[in-house]
Amino acid sequence: MLSAIKIAGQVAIYAAIMAVIGYFSDTPAYRHFPADSALIKLALVHGGQSKGGCREPTPEDLEKLAPNMRRKLICERERLPVAVELELDGKVVFSETLEPTGLRSDGPARLYQSFPIPAGPHTLAARMRDSDRAEGFDYEAHTEVALRPGVLFVIQFRAEGGGFLFHEATD
Repeated sequence: MLSAIKIAGQVAIYAAIMAVIGYFSDTPAYRHFPADSALIKLALVHGGQSKGGCREPTPEDLEKLAPNMRRKLICERERLPVAVELELDGKVVFSETLEPTGLRSDGPARLYQSFPIPAGPHTLAARMRDSDRAEGFDYEAHTEVALRPGVLFVIQFRAEGGGFLFHEATD
């Protein structure tokens, strides 16, 4: 008799826990961004050009190195920062200079940024500078899009792909 009461108590407690978990798994409804908006994601992983450039080694430099370590050019490991800018409908919404990663500042700069915007037609411009030039940008791309509510629009950078890539994310 006592074990039947224990089993019934455990079943009641487990049922209550499952009911609470079931309720909170769907309520309240969570929205990542407003229902009448679209979301733009800007993603890039890119290493800037080498800081200081490359030079030819002197005969003294070559003598210090083992024969298998001798190179025609000696290049610095440290990379330049990467400047990124995103323009939406003629207004700059993001502008930042990203420092290289790594212990010796020789890794790529990384960026993953989201921008909720109203749905509808928009003009986008993405720009990036990875060199030591003082003004202007090394990569620049423009596009016009008509974003529907709830759409995720991705802007990626791929140097091997020619620069910025614009596309709507699919499920």
